[in-house]
Amino acid sequence: MTIGNHNPQFLLFAQHGWADTGNCIGRFAKAAADPETMVIAPSLGLIKTFIRIEPLVKQLEQIATATINNYPDTPIKIIGHSMGGLMWLEVLNRNPQWWHKIHSLILLGSPVGGSNIARIIDPFNFGIGTARDLGKNRRHIAEKIARTIPTLSVASETGMGSDGLVTVENTKFDHSNWLLISGISHNAMRYHPEMISLVQNFWANPQLGLPPEEDLPNQFIRRLRSIPGMTDTDYRNFERSQIIASFPTHRTTLHTWNKTLGVNHVYLGRQQQCLYAGYVGLMHASDLRQAIHDIRKYSCQDT
Repeated sequence: MTIGNHNPQFLLFAQHGWADTGNCIGRFAKAAADPETMVIAPSLGLIKTFIRIEPLVKQLEQIATATINNYPDTPIKIIGHSMGGLMWLEVLNRNPQWWHKIHSLILLGSPVGGSNIARIIDPFNFGIGTARDLGKNRRHIAEKIARTIPTLSVASETGMGSDGLVTVENTKFDHSNWLLISGISHNAMRYHPEMISLVQNFWANPQLGLPPEEDLPNQFIRRLRSIPGMTDTDYRNFERSQIIASFPTHRTTLHTWNKTLGVNHVYLGRQQQCLYAGYVGLMHASDLRQAIHDIRKYSCQDT
């Protein structure tokens, strides 16, 4: 789907995600854009989204290359829903020569940290369809891009730290502008009327995200995320978890919950609010124990 005039002020690439086509995201992009914008919303094949992401990335890259070559001086806006956002991260990572042309990058419910559902489907990375690809952690790619391109990552919570498919934690990465909304399901993010004004507001004033805070809780979160096999998860078991360390100065607590066979959950909390939630399997339990040991050292100092 390509919509627009022959002398556009902007190129707007709008990319669908898993189990989808370009029709819905294309209509959304057309509703959000002004008449001087050319909307490019490729349908990459609904069935193909179940198989592998790499052929889709190559197909998207070819479409983008041809379009950008036809309009070499036209600035670019990008919207990616869910896996569509991940595809654009891969395309931009391979084409840094485009970065100076990018007006803004908007990710709607994209599991940048690696989908927890995909890792449940393919826990040992055997390569079960796109589960292997969706479970990949792309934070290092996203953070590199967001240092240069104004980037907005939008998460929605319909309950317990999830939009019904992608967890809130999955959408967070440094150097982006991160926005949490509520009550809009994962699929509805690509057509809900409230999302149109949200996108337009960012277009009106695209800014680079602020540098990440270097306070103690954020240092703990980065330490937990650095554990091999760490998977961002929802908050449903946070209230059941046990506090194993407290940091009064920062009003922060470290929790664990291990009732699920072979799965070790860890949480960082503040006054009944979950700041971070993740888990590892048996294979990386010792790495988690080491990280907890490292973090707990601060509890004696933080009094």
